[in-house]
Amino acid sequence: MSLAARKHLSMATLLPALAGGVLAAMPLAARAGALKVVHNFTGGGDGGSPVDGLMMSAKGILFGTTSEGGAAGLGAVFKMAGHGTQIVLHSFQGGSDGATPNGGVIENASGTLFGTTTAGGASGAGTVYSVKGTTETVLYSFAGGTGDGSDPQAGLVMDAAGNLYGTTSAGGASGNGTVFELVAPPSKTGVWTEKVLYSFGAGPDGAAPVSRVVFDAAGNLYGTTSAGGTGKYGTVFQLRADANWQETVLHNFENADDGGTPYAGLVADASGNFYGAATDGGSNGGGTVFELSPSNGGFNFTVLASVPGWGVSGTFRDVLVQPNGVIYATTHCDGAHGAGSIYELTLSGGSWTYNVLYNFTGGNDGLYSISNLVLKGGKLYGTTIGGGVNGAGTVYAFKP
Repeated sequence: MSLAARKHLSMATLLPALAGGVLAAMPLAARAGALKVVHNFTGGGDGGSPVDGLMMSAKGILFGTTSEGGAAGLGAVFKMAGHGTQIVLHSFQGGSDGATPNGGVIENASGTLFGTTTAGGASGAGTVYSVKGTTETVLYSFAGGTGDGSDPQAGLVMDAAGNLYGTTSAGGASGNGTVFELVAPPSKTGVWTEKVLYSFGAGPDGAAPVSRVVFDAAGNLYGTTSAGGTGKYGTVFQLRADANWQETVLHNFENADDGGTPYAGLVADASGNFYGAATDGGSNGGGTVFELSPSNGGFNFTVLASVPGWGVSGTFRDVLVQPNGVIYATTHCDGAHGAGSIYELTLSGGSWTYNVLYNFTGGNDGLYSISNLVLKGGKLYGTTIGGGVNGAGTVYAFKP
């Protein structure tokens, strides 16, 4: 699929097409663990096909989005209350309020949720929105031209002043996507202002970012692009926190042992290292998990593990890095049944070991887990885009 064609497809549309040749993925035995489906989406009023995973609030409540379903069939924002009860907070109508949220939500100190929609809004090019209680407010509608970007596929990050930062997969000066800032108004009744910090150009600097960005301690932004770069299989980039937000490409993916097509973003640890995942390539064919570690004013790129699979079958959303160094993540469509898996990476004696914790069957337990994971009460919580009792995806809890 060409870059031009891919930029205008949502992840929910793209993933089933990518899965066609992947069902012969390498079988792997899973370690013992118990998976419980917490919620089966119906595809109706409660939503369906969640593309991203969950966010755990300061109070321990899980929130998420669905790319389909809801009252108008165009996606929803929901929370998981006690005893696995799912409550829809907002159903997108497809007009000015937005449609098809592929990214998850974040929360500020007052409990307001913030997210993006890939479509809808005043120009049909996507929105940034907030949800307080059950009230949705559109903070910004993308125009979709060469100015502000369009089709945001990922969630947001917030700075200490309450400003929001994110990416668009298309639009901008060259049509290859942007990194943007949404500046918070000085008062609650004010207007949020969008600023394009960087527009991806003709290709060597990266193109089509579909993941969120992350800060370092100095306020610089880091992220990935799913295409472009000198190898044309994506990049890891840095935007320096200066007047021009100058971009530096930290790694060009070659779709070889280093992997390719990173849909996942980066996760920082307390030491200033960044961790990410590529969905394709690597020595085992299903992508890689990698580390960027600071070194002499730059970064060293190291592949920690190569994920088994074939084609774009690897990790689609951010990995979960624990303080003890264990990394948890999911795959799209590898595993013993070609339906995805949950895996961990553990470090021992200076080398990383890849362990499959659970193989999805594609039946009632879910199909294609492309979500990030959150850890709550000793259990990993995530979503599947399909499968479950109704075929519309699930929320699950897995105890390693």
